[in-house]
This record gives sequence, structure tokens and C-alpha cells, in this order.
Amino acid sequence: MPRFQFNVYDGNDSLDTEGTDLPDLRTAQIEAIAMAGGILRERARFIRLDDDWRMEVTDDTGLILFRLDFQIVGSAAISGQKK
Repeated sequence: MPRFQFNVYDGNDSLDTEGTDLPDLRTAQIEAIAMAGGILRERARFIRLDDDWRMEVTDDTGLILFRLDFQIVGSAAISGQKK
């Protein structure tokens, strides 16, 4: 069974040193989306405009298989307001 690492980069990077055995890439995608949702929910009050957040999912050799990106971008209507 393949092992996948779920590495989070958000200014307080969290590298998955253990990994998770999952049957296939599709299952890893589902796990990554669920995991990202939980992490973002837990840290929601700390996320600000223009913050970047990403999760890279790698195989056991470190090859990036896919990534999830999250960014809050303010519109021009609020560009003069405090972030």
C-alpha cells in the first residue's frame, strides 16, 4: 500500500514525517481535502487577508503528487481598509 505525506506550509510549516498508508491517489486526495478543512477550521481566527496556505501531498520519495492552495485575497473595494 502506498504511503503519502501531507505537508502543510502556512508560516508555521508542518512536515509529515510519518506519512499515511492509503490504497490509492484518489483516497489521498479525499484525505487531503478533509484534513485541510479541519486545519483551516481550527486556525480560522488566525488567518488574515493575503495569507497563503498550502498542503503538498508527496509519495515516500518526496515527489509532490498534488497540492491544495488557499489564499484570502481582498477586493479593490477594501484596499484602503485595515487588514
